[in-house]
Amino acid sequence: MPAARESLLDAAYTALARRPWSAVRMVDVAAAAGVSRQTLYNEFGSKEGLARALVRREADGYLVGIERALTSTGDARDRLTATAEWTASTARDNVLVRAMLTGCWSERLPSPTLSAVPSSAAVPAQRRADGPLPSPGDFVALVRDRAVTVLAGPGTPRSETVELARSCELVVRLALSCVSAPPGEGGVADLVRSAFQRQFVL
Repeated sequence: MPAARESLLDAAYTALARRPWSAVRMVDVAAAAGVSRQTLYNEFGSKEGLARALVRREADGYLVGIERALTSTGDARDRLTATAEWTASTARDNVLVRAMLTGCWSERLPSPTLSAVPSSAAVPAQRRADGPLPSPGDFVALVRDRAVTVLAGPGTPRSETVELARSCELVVRLALSCVSAPPGEGGVADLVRSAFQRQFVL
């Protein structure tokens, strides 16, 4: 039931914006989504399963935005700048993405374990959610490696690829620092452009 699952995740995210996760009740999430509580349990198994699925969905949404930024128009600097801007803006607007990227989970949020949990879910999407969740370091590596794949192109010498990977990781880490300490005028884009004006091997 993909439509019901998305409605339930939307309802859970909306409930989380209004109250701490500990106060979010499964019956209220089901009612807000317009489905039965049994449907909710069939999809997620438990409140912990719902939390893992919600975190997984927000992580996937963040990574889809990264892919969009990296494959946008412009040169490599433009695309890496767009990646940094997406990271900073998404973390600012989405508490779960911010928690995933920084590893700082407040008492208001669900805090599912990052390691995989045993799953007997009949729902494939839930089995995936029950798998390992990315840590902050995993996100750095995922974004860096995707950036290198998109930007290096075939035939790029290994020495240049290594240098590109270093530059990409620095951009990701700079963006993450802007999540914790938002920049002033000019924002993350100016920081990326000025900090790496002569650093990129592209």
